[in-house]
Amino acid sequence: MHVKPIKNQDAWPWCLDVHYAKRVPSISYAFGLFTPELVGVVTYGTPSSSPLRAGVCGDEYADKVLELNRLVFIETPANGASMLVGRSIKMLPESIIVSYADTKQGHVGYVYQACNFIYTGLSAKRTDWKVEGLEGLHGQTIADQSRGAENRVEWMRQKYGDRFYLEDRPRKHRYIYFNGSKRFKRDALKSLSYPVEPYPK
Repeated sequence: MHVKPIKNQDAWPWCLDVHYAKRVPSISYAFGLFTPELVGVVTYGTPSSSPLRAGVCGDEYADKVLELNRLVFIETPANGASMLVGRSIKMLPESIIVSYADTKQGHVGYVYQACNFIYTGLSAKRTDWKVEGLEGLHGQTIADQSRGAENRVEWMRQKYGDRFYLEDRPRKHRYIYFNGSKRFKRDALKSLSYPVEPYPK
């Protein structure tokens, strides 16, 4: 098995057709696991929310934050997931990597634990936008329809009526990895806004 960068567009079918979210996130870097054929993909992107970026380690480190936003396999070789994550991180620039394990999908984040990520507890409580009959679509995909509207909720209600509703989003396990020199890791860790907690089981 070996890991190497792939073109962003080569990761799109994996995001759309294989990953449960069925949408393409913001991708700055993409890597594949080859055996020798491509069997797994991991992507990293800059979170669109500036408060989220600054919320990890403060404004000083906001431009260093990357989100590991997709990790997807058609088949997972033994240790393949941790190999793909661990080796791809080494090919990234100096960064603070945030990733979430979706409790709704039964994910705990064992691959991040194997790669020595820091565990910082559960994500904040949020709601997802939903439309009756379109439950298969990701909440962000639904919300994107009203992008640019002055009152996005009212726009959705006018389009979908009573079919539009809000649903509590399951909280996710949040993991963080500091990628860079020893000094960078030390200084960034001191600025971490979240408490470090024991790994969940």
